[in-house]
Amino acid sequence: MKIIRLNETTKFENSDKCIATEYGHGDKDIDISTAKINGRYPEKGYCANLNVKEIIYVISGSGKICKENEIINFNSGDAILIDAGEKYYWDAVCEVAMSCTPAWYPEQHIITK
Repeated sequence: MKIIRLNETTKFENSDKCIATEYGHGDKDIDISTAKINGRYPEKGYCANLNVKEIIYVISGSGKICKENEIINFNSGDAILIDAGEKYYWDAVCEVAMSCTPAWYPEQHIITK
């Protein structure tokens, strides 16, 4: 068992619309982070995680995730499962908790035009 305290986290900005907090614990099989999304991310095109599956819990707020052929509206309390390779973008004002398996790493995250 391991605890990651808030003061041990790492903050980073995917953009000015998406600010995340990583709870690094060194496990390559699973991870967890939180993010505050305020608008459209990415600003143009779609993003995708090529190698990780992600489950997202909406802590607060609402919005939509837009796939190429589908719009998924969500609200506080909802959970969203995104499979590896799915292309999407956020259009939301929300705070979310995200867990990925295997653990998320930046090299596999892409933004397409």
